[in-house]
Amino acid sequence: MQVFRKIFCGTALLAWLVGLAHGAGDPARGSRVFGQCAACHSVAPGEHLTGPSLAKVWNQKAASAEGFSRYSEALKRADVLWTEATLDAWLVKPEKFLPGTGMTFPGLKEAKDRQDVIAYLRAVSEGKAPQGRQGGRGMARMSREKLDLRKAPAEGQVTSITQCGDTYTVATADGKTQKIWEFNLRFKTDSSKLGPLPGKPVAVGAGMQGDRASVVFASPKEISEFVKQSCP
Repeated sequence: MQVFRKIFCGTALLAWLVGLAHGAGDPARGSRVFGQCAACHSVAPGEHLTGPSLAKVWNQKAASAEGFSRYSEALKRADVLWTEATLDAWLVKPEKFLPGTGMTFPGLKEAKDRQDVIAYLRAVSEGKAPQGRQGGRGMARMSREKLDLRKAPAEGQVTSITQCGDTYTVATADGKTQKIWEFNLRFKTDSSKLGPLPGKPVAVGAGMQGDRASVVFASPKEISEFVKQSCP
């Protein structure tokens, strides 16, 4: 009986090691665990958020995603190829793997979670991601798809912004206005294909429903051109 147990345990260990060698992660489960990463990373090709798109990360050299320019100097200098081994080490804790990186992610502590996310990223890169997951978008600080700001409803279409003292008055296409304390109004830009049309800024985030709002413009120069000083 003891011999049988030893043989069985040895066989199980060998099967586990072989599974690791061949990437035994579950991409379907990995797509769900990836939700922890989706606030900063998309798997849609060319869609960069806080971090770069991970659509082609498998076997890609670090800091080489086309069109992304916010890599840390440490990552740009690193001679790293994203494989199962390097991705696993990175996902444990990026700062430990590469001191000086700008990625503050605390890491995935469970080996199973890392293995499944890696399997998912490999499937995405190879065009084999679970149906309904490939090309999905994350949005920083939001757990829903990135909005197409060109299709914003009237209550989000900003028609004018005036400033007086410490107060901005924001008017929208639904005929409403709201006064917002200057510290609570953020001006942002989105030059992507989902960003607003030139001259057509859009209120997003908390929008016009509370004491905080963000207004997104097509380019930085529009901000100073659009906001007018006007005191009653």
